[in-house]
Amino acid sequence: MPSHHHNSCCSGSIHRRAFLSDLGMGFTGLALGAMLARDGVLRAEDAAVWTPPDGKPHFPPKAKNVVWLFMNGGVSQAESFDPKPELTKYAGKSINETPYKDVQNPEKLKLARVTVINDANGQQRNKLYPLQVGFQKYGKSGIELSDWVPHVGSCVDDIAVIRSMYTTDDNHGAQTQFHSGRHMLDGEFPTLGAWVHYGLGSLNDNLPQFISMGNREYWNAKDGHYLGPAHDAIPIRVDPNNPLDFGKPTKESSSDEQQIAFDLVGRLNQLKAVEYPNDPALHARIKAYELAYRMQTSVPETLNLNIETKATQDLYGLDDPATRDFGMQMLATRRFIERGVRFIQVQHGAGGAGAWDAHGGLKANHEKNFKSIDKPIAGLLKDLKQRGLLDSTIVLFASEFGRTPGTQGADGRDHHIYGFSVWMAGGGIKGGIVHGATDEIGFHAVENRHYVTDIHATILHQLGLDSRKLEIPGRKRLDIDHGKPIAGILA
Repeated sequence: MPSHHHNSCCSGSIHRRAFLSDLGMGFTGLALGAMLARDGVLRAEDAAVWTPPDGKPHFPPKAKNVVWLFMNGGVSQAESFDPKPELTKYAGKSINETPYKDVQNPEKLKLARVTVINDANGQQRNKLYPLQVGFQKYGKSGIELSDWVPHVGSCVDDIAVIRSMYTTDDNHGAQTQFHSGRHMLDGEFPTLGAWVHYGLGSLNDNLPQFISMGNREYWNAKDGHYLGPAHDAIPIRVDPNNPLDFGKPTKESSSDEQQIAFDLVGRLNQLKAVEYPNDPALHARIKAYELAYRMQTSVPETLNLNIETKATQDLYGLDDPATRDFGMQMLATRRFIERGVRFIQVQHGAGGAGAWDAHGGLKANHEKNFKSIDKPIAGLLKDLKQRGLLDSTIVLFASEFGRTPGTQGADGRDHHIYGFSVWMAGGGIKGGIVHGATDEIGFHAVENRHYVTDIHATILHQLGLDSRKLEIPGRKRLDIDHGKPIAGILA
């Protein structure tokens, strides 16, 4: 045995390169070395040693799947899930001219400081803007929602509406903040989907466990970050002929030919894995190749929506051009859920700041956007429920922030971070309830306030995960990063 092997042994540890040499340079040895590296047996000598997740929940879960519906741009809470008739009553008046001028007194309310814009005479320029749509009570629970969400309203007895969210980024980096819990200026941090993917095992080895549909902006395009690229969502298009980039061979070949090529690429990757056993990008690539090979048949089959009955297609709005595109994503979501995809992230309205960013023309903007999503989302909820899948699937509807009670320009609302609404359904979440509240004009969350990571904590809790047991050595997380489960909405 070469002397450097003896030196390594005498030091009380096995040098990884020496160990691999002793195994021999046959493919079996190389593959074993790569697998040992993957499983944490072989690491750089100075690297921290920890036990990676075993893919099992930390305690009995109430749910096993998540559908994360994210509306890019900022949905107005007043015209959706938190109607405020006082905005119409006092329309055109400054907040100081209403009985609610104290909502901007952060010392009294012990809330975050807000900025009040005054004109030369000391009067607020931001005049209250009236509701742009009516509202009514829905379901047996009688929860008041906008007339723009009649289909989701018909499902309200299965929904927990949370009207007391807040965040701290008042620009569209808040998209990143809602997904990761951190302000984008803090750096890059894993998203909730990445943590779920990191913490739990696969429900179907032929499909990815974390997928994303819809466009994502550059500031919110990745998920794994320091967990590694293996925990990024795989982008999927609802097109069985071209579902993902590089998802099918560039030219026709037989299954035997594909298998030979796949085996060769696998061997070459494993050779490199020996040289770079701690390279997360390489391990992600190997896993991606293996999964991509299996996905060549499983993903197109899942995305073949034509095999669904006409009644099911109509439930999602595939018969209407206004709802067809998002309806296809929602129907594909249900098909992925029933095949065991763990976390499905759907972005609606990407592009620049986001399609919901109604600084002007709010009525036309929100009416069009809600028209495109309302029926498909309700179709998903109803379809999951009738198939017995809603009990094990958490559905979240969210946006990065809300919109101001005052007007911006002639007919819009600005970004608003101090109080906005989201809702959750399924997976052990109570239905037909409202949790939290904003003040009478929707300025501040004043009852049961929740930072965005409380949503994360609630989802992780329902999946049986303790976020503190998922921490990476050397990556200190703040207490607010973990959040707290919203006990009031848990069944």
